[in-house]
Amino acid sequence: MRSIDFTRRHAMAALAASALGAALPSRALAQQPSQQLPPLIKLVVGYSAGGPVDGAARLLAPAIAQELGTQVIVDNRPGASGSVGGDAVAKAAPDGALLFFGASPTITINPNIQRKMPFDPMKDLVPIAPLVDYTNVLVVNKDLPVQSVAELLAYAKARPGKVFYGSAGIGASNHLSGALLEKMTGVQLTHVPYKGSAPALADVMGGTVTMMFDIIATSRPFIQSGKLRALAVTSRQRNRMLPEVPTMIESGVPGYDVGGWFGLYGPARMDPAMVARINAAAHKALAREDIASRLREQGYEVWSGGADLLAAKGQSDRKLWATASKGIEAE
Repeated sequence: MRSIDFTRRHAMAALAASALGAALPSRALAQQPSQQLPPLIKLVVGYSAGGPVDGAARLLAPAIAQELGTQVIVDNRPGASGSVGGDAVAKAAPDGALLFFGASPTITINPNIQRKMPFDPMKDLVPIAPLVDYTNVLVVNKDLPVQSVAELLAYAKARPGKVFYGSAGIGASNHLSGALLEKMTGVQLTHVPYKGSAPALADVMGGTVTMMFDIIATSRPFIQSGKLRALAVTSRQRNRMLPEVPTMIESGVPGYDVGGWFGLYGPARMDPAMVARINAAAHKALAREDIASRLREQGYEVWSGGADLLAAKGQSDRKLWATASKGIEAE
């Protein structure tokens, strides 16, 4: 008898729960565990602290956190031109706890030059949100006896292989910017890869290396203080942050027009509803005038839109850099 009563009570409880679920509003039903964000989100940056990718991530992290209502911090995991950080996210649980603050070279260049790349950005990461785009500026040591790109090329041609240029690592956009300059002008330069742009830039100022292509965001203060000399920007038009600096095209290198961007990615198996939620938060953060103005001051342009925009840009740029990176290989 007790067993029959227990069974009846159990069945009635189940029916009541079912009825309650049916009566819940759609908002409550939509709040499934797979869509809930963790209390702490780490934005993985594949470069050293103090560099341009790190700086942009640290600016955007608190704004995105405010929109999401959860804590967001930056987690630096440098190495292999961002591939170490990207691989960590690609292999992470798709719960939103680990996201990749990806620089375009990791997504579009590394697959072309890294024979043993541990993950495929197009398959193992899901695009979440485009963030910013940028152009580089060619800077040289202040004591180098050149005042223009033409003079730099003449200086390099007279010293084949003895002009050194730094980069954030093999396959970074500033590496391929230098490689492209070699291919387009016939000069012979020597590449010196670093684990991030910050140490490379420090060595340009210190005279260990001669030059580098750097993001305007980090070079501009040193250009303004006279610690670096700017020769040209890599975009087709002049940059409003350095209006007095000519373009590479104006400087006598026809067709030289390259740039890069940052985007937000997650593990490939992330719930689309979570992707949409984070995209909306990033979009709102970028729409804030205080954030947008600080990005513009650093030489970035806000690049906001849907995840499909980031996916399409990644695919098209991967094809673009396949030509520029021909003959370059990294382990």
